Amino acid sequence: MPTIKAAVCHAFGAPLVIEDVILAPPRSGEVEVTLDAVAICHSDISYAEGAWGGFLPAVYGHEAAGVISAVGDGVRGFAQGESVVVTLIRSCGSCPRCAGGTPTLCETPYDAINGPLTTADGAPLMQAMACGAFAERVVVDQRQIVKIPAEIGKDVAALISCGVITGVGAAVNAAQLRAGQDVVVIGAGGVGLNAIQGARIAGARRIVAVDMSAEKLEIAKEFGATHGVLGNLDAPWKASYKALGGKGADVVLVTVGAIPAYEQATRYIGTGGRMVMIGMPHSGAKATYEPVIMAAIGQGMIGSKMGDVVIQRDIPWMVDLYQQGRLKLDELISGRWTLDEINAAIADTKTGSARRNVILFDR
Repeated sequence: MPTIKAAVCHAFGAPLVIEDVILAPPRSGEVEVTLDAVAICHSDISYAEGAWGGFLPAVYGHEAAGVISAVGDGVRGFAQGESVVVTLIRSCGSCPRCAGGTPTLCETPYDAINGPLTTADGAPLMQAMACGAFAERVVVDQRQIVKIPAEIGKDVAALISCGVITGVGAAVNAAQLRAGQDVVVIGAGGVGLNAIQGARIAGARRIVAVDMSAEKLEIAKEFGATHGVLGNLDAPWKASYKALGGKGADVVLVTVGAIPAYEQATRYIGTGGRMVMIGMPHSGAKATYEPVIMAAIGQGMIGSKMGDVVIQRDIPWMVDLYQQGRLKLDELISGRWTLDEINAAIADTKTGSARRNVILFDR
Protein backbone atom coordinates (compact mmCIF):
# COMPACT_ATOMS: atom_id res chain seq x y z
CA MET A 1 0.00 0.00 0.00
CA PRO A 2 1.37 3.43 -0.95
CA THR A 3 2.69 5.97 1.51
CA ILE A 4 1.53 9.53 0.91
CA LYS A 5 1.95 12.92 2.56
CA ALA A 6 -1.05 14.29 4.45
CA ALA A 7 -1.89 17.10 6.88
CA VAL A 8 -3.07 15.28 10.01
CA CYS A 9 -5.06 16.72 12.92
CA HIS A 10 -3.95 15.12 16.20
CA ALA A 11 -5.64 17.56 18.60
CA PHE A 12 -8.56 19.92 18.08
CA GLY A 13 -7.34 23.49 17.69
CA ALA A 14 -3.71 22.47 17.19
CA PRO A 15 -1.73 23.01 13.97
CA LEU A 16 -1.98 20.22 11.41
CA VAL A 17 1.06 17.98 11.08
CA ILE A 18 2.48 17.02 7.69
CA GLU A 19 3.41 13.34 7.89
CA ASP A 20 3.48 10.05 6.02
CA VAL A 21 0.23 8.04 6.08
CA ILE A 22 -0.86 4.83 4.42
CA LEU A 23 -3.56 4.83 1.74
CA ALA A 24 -5.24 1.51 0.91
CA PRO A 25 -5.96 0.68 -2.73
CA PRO A 26 -9.50 1.24 -4.02
CA ARG A 27 -12.02 -1.46 -3.19
CA SER A 28 -15.05 -2.42 -5.25
CA GLY A 29 -16.80 0.71 -6.50
CA GLU A 30 -13.98 3.00 -5.41
CA VAL A 31 -11.42 5.12 -7.26
CA GLU A 32 -8.07 6.55 -6.32
CA VAL A 33 -7.51 10.17 -7.31
CA THR A 34 -4.10 11.80 -7.32
CA LEU A 35 -4.85 15.38 -6.35
CA ASP A 36 -3.65 18.53 -8.01
CA ALA A 37 -5.51 20.93 -5.74
CA VAL A 38 -7.65 21.12 -2.61
CA ALA A 39 -9.31 24.29 -1.33
CA ILE A 40 -9.67 25.22 2.33
CA CYS A 41 -13.29 25.46 3.42
CA HIS A 42 -14.45 26.93 6.72
CA SER A 43 -16.06 23.57 7.46
CA ASP A 44 -12.59 21.99 7.50
CA ILE A 45 -11.45 24.61 9.99
CA SER A 46 -14.51 24.16 12.20
CA TYR A 47 -14.03 20.40 12.27
CA ALA A 48 -10.33 20.77 13.10
CA GLU A 49 -11.24 23.10 15.95
CA GLY A 50 -13.64 20.52 17.40
CA ALA A 51 -16.84 22.40 16.59
CA TRP A 52 -18.71 19.22 15.65
CA GLY A 53 -16.71 16.55 17.48
CA GLY A 54 -15.32 13.54 15.66
CA PHE A 55 -12.56 10.95 15.90
CA LEU A 56 -8.87 11.86 16.04
CA PRO A 57 -6.40 11.64 14.43
CA ALA A 58 -8.09 12.74 11.23
CA VAL A 59 -7.36 14.08 7.77
CA TYR A 60 -9.73 16.84 6.70
CA GLY A 61 -10.16 18.47 3.30
CA HIS A 62 -13.03 17.87 0.91
CA GLU A 63 -12.92 20.43 -1.91
CA ALA A 64 -10.56 18.82 -4.40
CA ALA A 65 -9.71 18.03 -8.00
CA GLY A 66 -7.20 15.74 -9.66
CA VAL A 67 -6.67 12.79 -11.98
CA ILE A 68 -7.85 9.21 -11.51
CA SER A 69 -4.81 7.03 -10.82
CA ALA A 70 -6.50 3.68 -10.04
CA VAL A 71 -9.97 2.13 -10.17
CA GLY A 72 -11.46 -0.71 -8.15
CA ASP A 73 -13.62 -3.56 -9.35
CA GLY A 74 -17.11 -2.63 -10.44
CA VAL A 75 -16.31 0.97 -11.30
CA ARG A 76 -18.27 2.10 -14.33
CA GLY A 77 -17.85 5.23 -16.46
CA PHE A 78 -14.43 6.21 -15.11
CA ALA A 79 -10.90 5.34 -16.22
CA GLN A 80 -7.32 6.10 -15.23
CA GLY A 81 -6.07 9.44 -16.49
CA GLU A 82 -9.42 11.21 -16.43
CA SER A 83 -9.74 14.58 -14.70
CA VAL A 84 -12.35 14.77 -11.93
CA VAL A 85 -13.60 16.85 -9.05
CA VAL A 86 -13.92 15.08 -5.69
CA THR A 87 -16.85 15.87 -3.40
CA LEU A 88 -17.85 14.83 0.10
CA ILE A 89 -21.27 13.70 -1.14
CA ARG A 90 -21.07 9.96 -0.61
CA SER A 91 -24.46 8.52 -1.58
CA CYS A 92 -25.62 4.93 -1.77
CA GLY A 93 -28.05 5.60 -4.62
CA SER A 94 -30.78 3.35 -3.22
CA CYS A 95 -31.99 4.66 0.16
CA PRO A 96 -35.25 6.66 0.19
CA ARG A 97 -33.41 10.00 0.13
CA CYS A 98 -31.14 9.04 -2.77
CA ALA A 99 -34.01 7.48 -4.68
CA GLY A 100 -36.04 10.63 -4.08
CA GLY A 101 -33.42 12.85 -5.69
CA THR A 102 -31.66 14.22 -2.58
CA PRO A 103 -28.34 12.32 -2.38
CA THR A 104 -26.88 15.01 -0.10
CA LEU A 105 -29.16 13.55 2.60
CA CYS A 106 -28.19 9.89 2.00
CA GLU A 107 -29.28 7.80 4.98
CA THR A 108 -26.75 4.99 4.55
CA PRO A 109 -23.98 5.31 7.17
CA TYR A 110 -20.33 5.36 6.18
CA ASP A 111 -17.52 4.13 8.42
CA ALA A 112 -15.00 6.96 8.11
CA ILE A 113 -12.76 5.61 10.87
CA ASN A 114 -12.10 2.27 9.22
CA GLY A 115 -11.71 3.79 5.78
CA PRO A 116 -8.72 3.74 3.41
CA LEU A 117 -6.38 5.76 5.66
CA THR A 118 -4.12 4.56 8.45
CA THR A 119 -1.17 6.13 10.21
CA ALA A 120 2.37 5.11 9.26
CA ASP A 121 2.33 2.56 12.11
CA GLY A 122 -1.04 1.11 11.07
CA ALA A 123 -3.31 2.84 13.59
CA PRO A 124 -6.79 4.09 12.57
CA LEU A 125 -6.89 7.47 10.84
CA MET A 126 -10.24 9.12 10.15
CA GLN A 127 -11.04 9.98 6.54
CA ALA A 128 -13.03 13.08 7.49
CA MET A 129 -16.01 14.06 5.36
CA ALA A 130 -15.54 10.84 3.38
CA CYS A 131 -12.64 12.54 1.57
CA GLY A 132 -9.50 13.21 3.60
CA ALA A 133 -8.28 15.49 0.82
CA PHE A 134 -5.57 17.36 2.72
CA ALA A 135 -3.37 14.65 1.22
CA GLU A 136 -1.58 13.83 -2.00
CA ARG A 137 -4.14 11.17 -2.95
CA VAL A 138 -7.62 10.05 -1.91
CA VAL A 139 -9.66 6.88 -2.31
CA VAL A 140 -13.36 7.64 -2.59
CA ASP A 141 -16.56 6.07 -3.83
CA GLN A 142 -17.24 6.49 -7.54
CA ARG A 143 -20.45 8.38 -6.71
CA GLN A 144 -18.37 11.16 -5.14
CA ILE A 145 -16.61 12.23 -8.33
CA VAL A 146 -17.58 13.95 -11.57
CA LYS A 147 -15.52 14.12 -14.75
CA ILE A 148 -14.40 17.54 -15.95
CA PRO A 149 -12.58 18.70 -19.09
CA ALA A 150 -8.83 18.20 -18.73
CA GLU A 151 -8.10 21.75 -19.87
CA ILE A 152 -9.80 23.34 -16.86
CA GLY A 153 -7.32 24.30 -14.15
CA LYS A 154 -7.60 21.99 -11.17
CA ASP A 155 -7.30 24.94 -8.78
CA VAL A 156 -10.53 26.47 -10.03
CA ALA A 157 -12.16 23.07 -10.57
CA ALA A 158 -11.62 22.20 -6.89
CA LEU A 159 -13.85 25.09 -5.86
CA ILE A 160 -16.81 23.58 -7.67
CA SER A 161 -16.90 20.53 -5.44
CA CYS A 162 -18.12 22.40 -2.35
CA GLY A 163 -18.22 26.20 -2.21
CA VAL A 164 -19.68 26.65 -5.67
CA ILE A 165 -22.28 23.89 -5.57
CA THR A 166 -23.28 24.89 -2.04
CA GLY A 167 -23.87 28.54 -2.89
CA VAL A 168 -25.21 28.24 -6.42
CA GLY A 169 -27.21 25.14 -5.52
CA ALA A 170 -28.83 26.84 -2.53
CA ALA A 171 -30.19 29.56 -4.79
CA VAL A 172 -31.21 27.32 -7.67
CA ASN A 173 -32.20 24.04 -5.97
CA ALA A 174 -33.09 24.79 -2.35
CA ALA A 175 -34.62 28.25 -2.75
CA GLN A 176 -36.01 27.41 -6.20
CA LEU A 177 -35.59 31.02 -7.22
CA ARG A 178 -37.44 32.17 -10.28
CA ALA A 179 -36.86 35.18 -12.50
CA GLY A 180 -37.94 38.48 -11.01
CA GLN A 181 -37.70 37.56 -7.33
CA ASP A 182 -35.71 39.59 -4.82
CA VAL A 183 -32.90 38.04 -2.79
CA VAL A 184 -30.84 38.92 0.27
CA VAL A 185 -27.54 37.05 0.76
CA ILE A 186 -26.10 37.32 4.26
CA GLY A 187 -22.34 36.85 4.10
CA ALA A 188 -20.13 37.73 1.14
CA GLY A 189 -17.42 35.11 1.65
CA GLY A 190 -16.75 32.15 -0.62
CA VAL A 191 -20.18 30.51 -0.30
CA GLY A 192 -21.95 33.86 -0.22
CA LEU A 193 -20.40 34.99 -3.49
CA ASN A 194 -21.57 31.77 -5.10
CA ALA A 195 -25.07 32.22 -3.68
CA ILE A 196 -25.05 35.65 -5.30
CA GLN A 197 -23.94 34.08 -8.57
CA GLY A 198 -26.70 31.50 -8.25
CA ALA A 199 -29.31 34.20 -7.70
CA ARG A 200 -28.03 36.08 -10.73
CA ILE A 201 -28.09 32.95 -12.88
CA ALA A 202 -31.65 32.20 -11.71
CA GLY A 203 -32.75 35.65 -12.86
CA ALA A 204 -33.26 37.48 -9.56
CA ARG A 205 -34.49 41.05 -9.93
CA ARG A 206 -32.43 42.56 -7.13
CA ILE A 207 -29.74 40.94 -5.00
CA VAL A 208 -28.75 42.57 -1.71
CA ALA A 209 -25.47 41.43 -0.18
CA VAL A 210 -25.06 41.88 3.59
CA ASP A 211 -21.62 41.73 5.19
CA MET A 212 -19.55 43.40 7.89
CA SER A 213 -16.86 44.42 5.38
CA ALA A 214 -17.33 47.25 2.89
CA GLU A 215 -14.56 45.78 0.75
CA LYS A 216 -16.36 42.44 0.51
CA LEU A 217 -19.57 44.21 -0.44
CA GLU A 218 -17.80 45.80 -3.40
CA ILE A 219 -16.51 42.38 -4.45
CA ALA A 220 -20.06 41.03 -4.12
CA LYS A 221 -21.20 43.50 -6.76
CA GLU A 222 -18.65 42.05 -9.17
CA PHE A 223 -20.38 38.68 -8.72
CA GLY A 224 -23.88 40.02 -9.31
CA ALA A 225 -25.11 41.83 -6.20
CA THR A 226 -27.11 44.93 -7.09
CA HIS A 227 -26.85 46.46 -3.62
CA GLY A 228 -24.64 46.15 -0.55
CA VAL A 229 -25.61 46.64 3.11
CA LEU A 230 -23.21 46.76 6.04
CA GLY A 231 -24.34 44.26 8.62
CA ASN A 232 -23.07 46.35 11.54
CA LEU A 233 -25.48 49.21 10.82
CA ASP A 234 -28.31 49.89 13.23
CA ALA A 235 -31.21 47.82 11.81
CA PRO A 236 -29.48 46.91 8.51
CA TRP A 237 -32.65 45.21 7.26
CA LYS A 238 -34.16 48.68 6.85
CA ALA A 239 -31.50 49.48 4.25
CA SER A 240 -32.34 46.22 2.53
CA TYR A 241 -36.04 47.11 2.45
CA LYS A 242 -35.15 50.43 0.84
CA ALA A 243 -33.00 48.72 -1.79
CA LEU A 244 -35.88 46.36 -2.60
CA GLY A 245 -38.40 49.14 -3.10
CA GLY A 246 -39.88 49.17 0.38
CA LYS A 247 -40.45 45.46 0.94
CA GLY A 248 -38.75 42.36 2.25
CA ALA A 249 -37.00 39.71 0.20
CA ASP A 250 -38.61 36.70 -1.41
CA VAL A 251 -35.59 34.66 -0.34
CA VAL A 252 -32.90 35.23 2.30
CA LEU A 253 -29.82 33.02 1.94
CA VAL A 254 -27.77 32.80 5.15
CA THR A 255 -24.30 31.68 4.10
CA VAL A 256 -22.40 32.21 7.37
CA GLY A 257 -22.51 30.17 10.55
CA ALA A 258 -22.74 33.18 12.86
CA ILE A 259 -25.68 33.17 15.28
CA PRO A 260 -26.21 36.98 15.06
CA ALA A 261 -26.71 36.55 11.31
CA TYR A 262 -29.35 33.89 11.93
CA GLU A 263 -31.02 35.98 14.63
CA GLN A 264 -31.44 38.89 12.21
CA ALA A 265 -32.20 36.93 9.06
CA THR A 266 -35.97 36.77 9.48
CA ARG A 267 -36.14 40.55 9.57
CA TYR A 268 -35.09 40.67 5.92
CA ILE A 269 -37.85 38.32 4.75
CA GLY A 270 -40.95 39.70 3.07
CA THR A 271 -44.52 38.41 3.15
CA GLY A 272 -44.61 34.84 1.93
CA GLY A 273 -40.82 34.75 1.78
CA ARG A 274 -38.43 32.13 3.09
CA MET A 275 -35.03 31.81 4.67
CA VAL A 276 -32.56 29.20 3.47
CA MET A 277 -30.07 28.12 6.15
CA ILE A 278 -26.70 27.30 4.61
CA GLY A 279 -24.01 28.40 7.09
CA MET A 280 -23.16 25.89 9.82
CA PRO A 281 -22.93 27.22 13.41
CA HIS A 282 -21.09 25.18 16.03
CA SER A 283 -23.01 22.38 17.72
CA GLY A 284 -25.13 23.67 20.59
CA ALA A 285 -25.42 27.23 19.25
CA LYS A 286 -29.04 28.43 19.15
CA ALA A 287 -31.05 31.21 17.53
CA THR A 288 -34.52 32.42 18.57
CA TYR A 289 -37.46 33.61 16.48
CA GLU A 290 -40.98 34.87 17.01
CA PRO A 291 -43.00 32.18 15.20
CA VAL A 292 -46.35 33.99 15.35
CA ILE A 293 -45.10 36.60 12.89
CA MET A 294 -43.75 34.00 10.50
CA ALA A 295 -46.99 32.04 10.67
CA ALA A 296 -49.17 35.12 10.22
CA ILE A 297 -47.50 36.28 7.00
CA GLY A 298 -46.64 32.91 5.55
CA GLN A 299 -42.87 32.92 5.99
CA GLY A 300 -40.78 29.78 6.13
CA MET A 301 -37.29 28.48 6.75
CA ILE A 302 -35.47 25.47 5.34
CA GLY A 303 -32.03 23.97 5.65
CA SER A 304 -29.84 23.34 2.62
CA LYS A 305 -26.96 20.88 2.71
CA MET A 306 -24.42 21.22 -0.10
CA GLY A 307 -26.90 23.17 -2.20
CA ASP A 308 -29.23 20.16 -2.47
CA VAL A 309 -27.22 19.19 -5.53
CA VAL A 310 -27.14 16.03 -7.56
CA ILE A 311 -23.50 16.30 -8.55
CA GLN A 312 -23.77 14.22 -11.72
CA ARG A 313 -26.57 16.54 -12.88
CA ASP A 314 -25.46 19.94 -11.55
CA ILE A 315 -21.67 20.05 -11.82
CA PRO A 316 -21.61 19.60 -15.63
CA TRP A 317 -23.83 22.63 -16.25
CA MET A 318 -21.84 24.73 -13.80
CA VAL A 319 -18.64 23.75 -15.60
CA ASP A 320 -20.27 24.73 -18.88
CA LEU A 321 -21.29 28.14 -17.51
CA TYR A 322 -17.70 28.67 -16.37
CA GLN A 323 -16.41 27.84 -19.82
CA GLN A 324 -18.86 30.34 -21.27
CA GLY A 325 -17.63 33.03 -18.86
CA ARG A 326 -20.98 33.19 -17.05
CA LEU A 327 -19.80 31.65 -13.75
CA LYS A 328 -16.83 33.23 -11.99
CA LEU A 329 -14.32 30.77 -10.55
CA ASP A 330 -10.84 32.24 -11.07
CA GLU A 331 -11.92 35.36 -9.18
CA LEU A 332 -12.78 33.26 -6.11
CA ILE A 333 -9.17 32.26 -5.44
CA SER A 334 -7.41 34.48 -2.91
CA GLY A 335 -4.14 32.60 -2.67
CA ARG A 336 -2.29 29.47 -3.71
CA TRP A 337 -0.21 27.53 -1.19
CA THR A 338 1.75 24.29 -0.84
CA LEU A 339 0.81 21.45 1.52
CA ASP A 340 3.69 22.45 3.79
CA GLU A 341 2.10 25.90 4.08
CA ILE A 342 -1.36 24.65 5.02
CA ASN A 343 -1.36 26.06 8.55
CA ALA A 344 -0.51 29.51 7.22
CA ALA A 345 -3.24 29.14 4.62
CA ILE A 346 -5.73 28.19 7.34
CA ALA A 347 -4.69 31.18 9.45
CA ASP A 348 -5.19 33.46 6.46
CA THR A 349 -8.63 31.96 5.84
CA LYS A 350 -9.64 32.55 9.46
CA THR A 351 -9.03 36.29 9.09
CA GLY A 352 -12.24 36.42 7.04
CA SER A 353 -10.65 38.36 4.19
CA ALA A 354 -9.95 35.35 1.98
CA ARG A 355 -12.45 34.06 -0.55
CA ARG A 356 -10.80 30.67 -1.06
CA ASN A 357 -7.23 29.59 -0.40
CA VAL A 358 -6.11 26.63 -2.48
CA ILE A 359 -3.41 24.06 -1.72
CA LEU A 360 -1.53 22.96 -4.84
CA PHE A 361 0.29 19.62 -4.97
CA ASP A 362 3.56 19.65 -6.88
CA ARG A 363 3.66 16.42 -8.82
